[in-house]
Amino acid sequence: MSPLAIIFSILLVLSGIGLIIFILLHSGKGTGVSDMIASSVYGTNQGTSIVEKNLDRITIVLVAVFIVSLIVLMIVFPHGTINPGQ
Repeated sequence: MSPLAIIFSILLVLSGIGLIIFILLHSGKGTGVSDMIASSVYGTNQGTSIVEKNLDRITIVLVAVFIVSLIVLMIVFPHGTINPGQ
């Protein structure tokens, strides 16, 4: 397996795990984990919106890393097979 494939495989796995975590941190209708964290850290609604904006930014960056890693791996392994002997 080439070093390029190893790097992008690790990036794909880490960004996937990060996406799961940060998507779960987003609040749905005021009952999310981020609301509990934000209410304990910030006392105002302005603090909550700052936390949500930061969560959105991190999630967008993780989505971009995930998609780029996926596309690179699709180009490196077009048939979906990884031969460990190479």
